[in-house]
Amino acid sequence: MSKAFTPTAARPGVITANDLREGHNVWMCDGDWTADPRRATVFEDQAIAELALLEALGQADRVIGPYLVEVKRGPDGPEPTHFREAFRQTGPSNYFHGIQAQKAETANV
Repeated sequence: MSKAFTPTAARPGVITANDLREGHNVWMCDGDWTADPRRATVFEDQAIAELALLEALGQADRVIGPYLVEVKRGPDGPEPTHFREAFRQTGPSNYFHGIQAQKAETANV
């Protein structure tokens, strides 16, 4: 398991990766992938999580860098327990901002 995280009932986990076509974060959902982290399959059993992670690693034509991450159960589904995963849920980091926006403003002047 990546990062030495072992899911349990008290510390469940989900599998996340990056979508190769869209470049954004996705979460494993019933063996497929979803952009909605609230729909992610929650794993409490280490053996089942390891099998799912192997399945995810076998989908190299669809995703890159799958790994298991700890979550907590929330009212609307799994919620991240680490700031990195909370940040990943906000969407791709290639939004139109910063230097990109400044270049566009300069080009339009």
